[in-house]
Amino acid sequence: MNRRPSLPGAAELFRLTAAAPAEVPDAVEPPVQRRGSGRTKHTTKITVYVSDEELLALEQARLSLRASHGLGVDRGRVVREAIAIVLDDLETHGDASLLVRRLREQ
Repeated sequence: MNRRPSLPGAAELFRLTAAAPAEVPDAVEPPVQRRGSGRTKHTTKITVYVSDEELLALEQARLSLRASHGLGVDRGRVVREAIAIVLDDLETHGDASLLVRRLREQ
């Protein structure tokens, strides 16, 4: 019995998942606000290392969302929503975005 998992090949990992974009209309529409992916099966994983203080703050935020706002979410959902917010801000405000300003402070 082979206990080795079957992994997808490069063709499956790097395939196109959307149709080619149509021509751009004359009037440019405002960008659609990003949303975190919510409770779906995620196919991609990253590892992010955080300090003890950052992890504690994240957990406190999660508990606050549950206690004060009635939102039962996990830490991953909070992180995905935060990423969506920061990326929207970067796309909208560019050089004046919060992310650019904070990264320049370091």
